[in-house]
Amino acid sequence: MEFLTHLSDGAALALSGSAIFYCFLGVTLGMIVGVLPGIGPLPAIAMLLPLTFYIQPSEAIIMLAGIYYGGQYGGSTASILLNLPGTPAAAVTCLEGYPMARNGRAAVALFMTAIASLFGSMVGIVLVGAFAPVLSRFALEFGAPEYFSLMVFALFAAAVVGGGSLLRSLSMVVIGLMLGIVGQDVTSGIFRFTFGLPAIADGLNIVAVAMGVFGVSEIISTVAARIRHGKPERFSFGAMMPERDEWGRAMPAMGRGSVIGALAGVLPGAGAAMASFTAYAVELRLSRTPERFGTGQIEGLTAPEAANNATAQSAFIPTLTLGVPGDAVMAVMIGALMIHGITPGPSFIAENPTMFWGLVVSFLVGNFLLVLLNIPFVGIWTRLLQVPYNALYPIILVLVAIGVYSINSSVIDIYIVMGFGIFGLVMGRLGFPPAPLVLAFILSPMMEENFRRALLLSRGDFSTFLTSPISAIFLLLCPLSLGLILLSRRRGRGR
Repeated sequence: MEFLTHLSDGAALALSGSAIFYCFLGVTLGMIVGVLPGIGPLPAIAMLLPLTFYIQPSEAIIMLAGIYYGGQYGGSTASILLNLPGTPAAAVTCLEGYPMARNGRAAVALFMTAIASLFGSMVGIVLVGAFAPVLSRFALEFGAPEYFSLMVFALFAAAVVGGGSLLRSLSMVVIGLMLGIVGQDVTSGIFRFTFGLPAIADGLNIVAVAMGVFGVSEIISTVAARIRHGKPERFSFGAMMPERDEWGRAMPAMGRGSVIGALAGVLPGAGAAMASFTAYAVELRLSRTPERFGTGQIEGLTAPEAANNATAQSAFIPTLTLGVPGDAVMAVMIGALMIHGITPGPSFIAENPTMFWGLVVSFLVGNFLLVLLNIPFVGIWTRLLQVPYNALYPIILVLVAIGVYSINSSVIDIYIVMGFGIFGLVMGRLGFPPAPLVLAFILSPMMEENFRRALLLSRGDFSTFLTSPISAIFLLLCPLSLGLILLSRRRGRGR
């Protein structure tokens, strides 16, 4: 009865006129920034963060969440039509979606990505509603040692599952940890690595670093490549329908991708990009005709799309119940809640049941709004992509600068975002992945705080991290996951 009461209160909140308006605003903006190549939901969330000062906390988080999962929907459009992923997770969509467009089946690809996105989102919503309270009660067992070990495991996961060179990924983790300790020590009050700049006494701006490493570096790279847009296509509803045998291959792929994405979202540090690549790899391995992949196979398109949208929903579980952000967007979500005096953690659901269940119900509302926006207005998105990039990227850079400046009203933050944009570009050219750096930067202050707190409570006894069963499990998973990844890579090279 208590569950039904909270769910009813949440539904009343999510279905109110103002909540639906902010949900619609969020998913629409998320779609737009997802469609634009080189842009993601993070800049839009950063620019709209000051707006949350003037609206209710529940409506603010509903709008920001709508931008997040709306960006997952929009990211597939540019991937299919132009082979330009609007978001990192949409890069997998290029592998099958763009060949479908070249074969004259762009309408089918766009329609099926919308259906797969809705399917994956529904699975993620069910997982959030069913298991978030359970995880919240389990999280009450977490103390300083457990939180520290969890974050260590999250960093290992981000480094070993990201692909590419393991040594380079771990190097970016170390750099991120070092950047995270810039600012004033919370215990002693000593300024560390601030170089006499009062503007960074509280540390480097999370949003500025993330937007620089991901957004600005990608914009510079796109401009340097001089990418040209193609011609817009016209679509009709009849041309969007796939064939009967394609439905038979797409539906099981959606189910498998949704499960993979939901599980990846629960793990801090996994992310939508990893979920999409994993779902595609599973379909490739299960297929009886793997040699046809890369020519426009519908199961290779729908599985990653379902995975990244399921991840977008289930990523709120560790963010809200553990207070551990899985990526930079979730870190900004935590910041938005803290602005309103709400701290995510084990007691979040118990203290804010109406907000939590209102957010879950708003996921349903937002995803159906996205389907209604995606299918009829595909032509609008294709026209938007025809804007010459040499006219578009200055506008994007100006909006990024405005969004970063509005957070702290500091000009230094603009220099930070530009500096990290160049840094991210150089590191990308050298093969160093940016995601482990940003995740390590986000977790660094919390890792330090919990590490020192655990040692203070144990009077300097390092065995406290192993005497706790939960902490010991997370620490043991680190070398185990590392060994499994190295073994699988060795077998892959052998094949």
